[in-house]
Amino acid sequence: MYRRGFLTALASFMALGNNAVNAAPVILDQRPFSKEVLIEEARILASQPYVSRQMVPREWQELSYDQYKSIWFKEDRALWQGTDNPYRVDFFHPGLYFPQPVQINIVEGGVAKRLGFDFTLFEKTDQVPELPIDDSLGFSGFRLRTEIEKPGIFQEFMVMQGASYFRAIAKGQHYGLSARGLALNTADPEGEEFPDFTQFWIERPAAGDRGIVIHALMDAPSVTGLYSFAISPGSSTVMDVSAHIFARKELDHIGLGPLTSMFLFDETNRSRFDDFRPAVHDSDGLMVRNGAGETLWRALANPKNLQVSSFVDDGPKGFGLMQRPKAFSDFADLEAAYHKRPGLWVTPGENWGKGSVTLVEIPADREIYDNIVAYWRPRTSILSGGEHQFTYRLNWGGEPAPVKPITRVINTRMGKRFAGGYIATIDFAEHAVIPQDLSMITRHISVNRGTVSGGILQKNPETGGARLAFTFDPKGARSVDMRAQLMMDGHSISEVWLYRWTA
Repeated sequence: MYRRGFLTALASFMALGNNAVNAAPVILDQRPFSKEVLIEEARILASQPYVSRQMVPREWQELSYDQYKSIWFKEDRALWQGTDNPYRVDFFHPGLYFPQPVQINIVEGGVAKRLGFDFTLFEKTDQVPELPIDDSLGFSGFRLRTEIEKPGIFQEFMVMQGASYFRAIAKGQHYGLSARGLALNTADPEGEEFPDFTQFWIERPAAGDRGIVIHALMDAPSVTGLYSFAISPGSSTVMDVSAHIFARKELDHIGLGPLTSMFLFDETNRSRFDDFRPAVHDSDGLMVRNGAGETLWRALANPKNLQVSSFVDDGPKGFGLMQRPKAFSDFADLEAAYHKRPGLWVTPGENWGKGSVTLVEIPADREIYDNIVAYWRPRTSILSGGEHQFTYRLNWGGEPAPVKPITRVINTRMGKRFAGGYIATIDFAEHAVIPQDLSMITRHISVNRGTVSGGILQKNPETGGARLAFTFDPKGARSVDMRAQLMMDGHSISEVWLYRWTA
């Protein structure tokens, strides 16, 4: 829940490294590397009872937030520092939110070398108490840096730390939403299970190679698995993910390609927050391209009660959480820079079959909480002892290229009417499919409860696009699911706008 704020604060304490000679962590042992062997190890692990990982000493666990962020990695000690390798790897120390260390291996020349924890790789202030050093210690994760904008300047673009969470950015962006390996029982009454990436293998790129490959072993009470990430940073940071998972127990509520983000408020619920900013969120909508060829835009909400929405599909083309407002004035926040947060798009590598894109919206009163989750939920369970392979691509940055000429939703506003009920406005982007004569467009607006008007369509002089406005009355209902779409000559010329209003 607090990872975004924690990592942002930690990063602020990391000064730019110099060109010192590489002095990476010590190597504890080494063995021949094979992805096939790692998959087999995950299969064997699933046949054994789950064993929780060892915790670091109590003194490390009891570090305060300020003390934890007062320890930072020395970038001049980064892995591959002072070499012609296109990447640098920095390591995170354990403690506080990360009491169970992970094992990190470096793969070079077909050999995996296991790294040992070395506290001399870190700097600290006098706020940090004396801490015990023993064999239970290890790194809690790592970050990757490369030359993104300027030669010789190695900038951070990816972090892997905490459970199976990871996040990345594209050129010119700030960290926002996260991804994770697998979601289990999200929003279920019995509670969610969070699988861990317990071991990593980072392959050293070949000379001139702009990509990097990372493997991660997953372990949890219900599942094990081996994930492989082929990563290419740049104007869009692309990750090709292949996963092979093994069920210890029946997995009847599993989420593939899960994304986690934050939505506090925008023009739909601005009146609930006394804040100087017009909006606060890492993502403002869930975008879905379903198997039927429709493009859906579900504007996000921050409800007062937990709510789950399912978009049933067969063979999804992709889904993602997007951040469409791109102007500083959309947020007016110089520190958070929400207008520079990335979108994240998931493209299945094969037909994922029948299931649903699932959106979970959790009530939140502060922006430190990640309260939005989206994932693909297969209709068919994975039985105990079963296994499942799947692949997908993650694009961190902007949005996927359009597959048909339709106008996008760029803003949603909502508020009360003096005469009773509510008014909603949907702004669509300027697009060639929108005719000058808006009367040629057919408006489709529907609600599942209450009443709704037919709406009016007008030109928005600031955006150049069309604005659809309509009124609705819930008639006492506690929630209303809405749908709106622009049509012309029997064809859709807009995304399908969806929203769940709650009292």
